[in-house]
Amino acid sequence: MNNLALNTVARTVLRVVVGFLFAAHGWQKYNEFTITGTQGAFAQMGVPAADVVAPIIATLELVGGIALILGLATRPFAALLTLNMLGAIFLVHASAGVFVEAGGYELVLLLGAAALALTLVGPGKFSLDNVLFGRSNSKLRVLA
Repeated sequence: MNNLALNTVARTVLRVVVGFLFAAHGWQKYNEFTITGTQGAFAQMGVPAADVVAPIIATLELVGGIALILGLATRPFAALLTLNMLGAIFLVHASAGVFVEAGGYELVLLLGAAALALTLVGPGKFSLDNVLFGRSNSKLRVLA
């Protein structure tokens, strides 16, 4: 494989896996924890305005994750998910240290870094962004 093909495969794998994980976490907040349960958990963890923030975060993770899988509006959703993970690190996980067993930030940091990478490099060739906006329209490409 040449470098261009490897780049395309790498972006696609990263986008789909990260999208799946975010979508799974959003689905979990809606269906396993419920929004009411997520609001309570966020409040207990000290997240400001937990009643408002919890459904927004659950929706962002579910919809944003699906969008990443499809490669649709990849950069905007990846940027929002990066900010989401920064908030999770600083509001919830930082005080617990690195390791996830103690409630630490290792998974959140990894997801945030992956979302940031997608924000910077974009969705790649195998994405709806590429199909809809292509490489020729630079104004639309900034949004993709």
